[in-house]
Amino acid sequence: MKPLRTLGVIAVAAVALSLTACSPAADDSETVASDGAFPVTIEHVFGTTTIEAQPERVASVAWSNHEVPLALGIVPVGMSKVTWGDDNDNGVLPWVEDTLADLDAETPVLFDETDGIDFEAVADTAPDVILASYSGLTQEEYDTLSKIAPVVAYPDVAWGTTLEDMILMNSKAIGLENEGVQLVADLETEIDAALEQNPELDGKKVLFSYMDPTDLSQIGFYTSHDTRPGFLADHGLPMPSIVEDESAATDEFYVSVSSEEADRFADVDVFVTYGDSDGAIIAQLQADPLLSQIPAIANGSIVILQDATPLAASANPSPLSIGWGADEYFGLLAAPFQTAG
Repeated sequence: MKPLRTLGVIAVAAVALSLTACSPAADDSETVASDGAFPVTIEHVFGTTTIEAQPERVASVAWSNHEVPLALGIVPVGMSKVTWGDDNDNGVLPWVEDTLADLDAETPVLFDETDGIDFEAVADTAPDVILASYSGLTQEEYDTLSKIAPVVAYPDVAWGTTLEDMILMNSKAIGLENEGVQLVADLETEIDAALEQNPELDGKKVLFSYMDPTDLSQIGFYTSHDTRPGFLADHGLPMPSIVEDESAATDEFYVSVSSEEADRFADVDVFVTYGDSDGAIIAQLQADPLLSQIPAIANGSIVILQDATPLAASANPSPLSIGWGADEYFGLLAAPFQTAG
């Protein structure tokens, strides 16, 4: 299964550049918190976390949490190293590189989470708060991190935090709740504009899948708890019936069913999966006696997100990736209908 998760809008950039970065690269001025921000208490799956004073050193773990402070002008002292979707093997996605350059900041310490959270590396950055509102932290990991600094964990379902909730929780934790609300509004405006440029997507049901080319006996796909389909549903695109049904029966963000149940995918309009740039997976899907029964596959309404590329990573939306790739992303999803006229 694919690893988990994917330049801000002009309005977001304006907010970010009007604030002071808080990092080893920052100057001596102070970032101004929202009026009366502290202490703040944030509810999450493991209880509550209270942050007594404005954090001066912000760290994050898991996917994309660091993008919230960055979008608001705060440079973390440490953040997760990207191991999937990176285009130049420096551990940082291109939209984050752009924002760091705009803030004239050096790359923060990168935590390699290939084998799990590097608690020692996190502790070495001496953070005042650890952002993880979009994550799959276990109770044990949360407890260990909490010995280092207050931790903002996910609200309910592992890897199921919406983009909006991630922004609001993380921005509140760093004393910029009002700015977080504005960031959400600015991103909504940009998302709506990108969708308006692709009217062919209106009413279309998109299935996000991962198909193992070495074993097509199973159809793996993401539920509404995952941000990929959840993001599209939040912006008016209906979900296929199988996604609705399976999402109602589980808290998991990813499930699989036998390919013998291909008839359950009859109302899918766009079949999205990951694959190589040569598109060989399309021929494999259409040649399979079971999968070829799915109308979207038979009709060629298949969108390939090139494996391990920034665009594929951006399908899991984040505060900075939307401005970087939303137009191209929505255009890719709409392409089967544009081709068909």
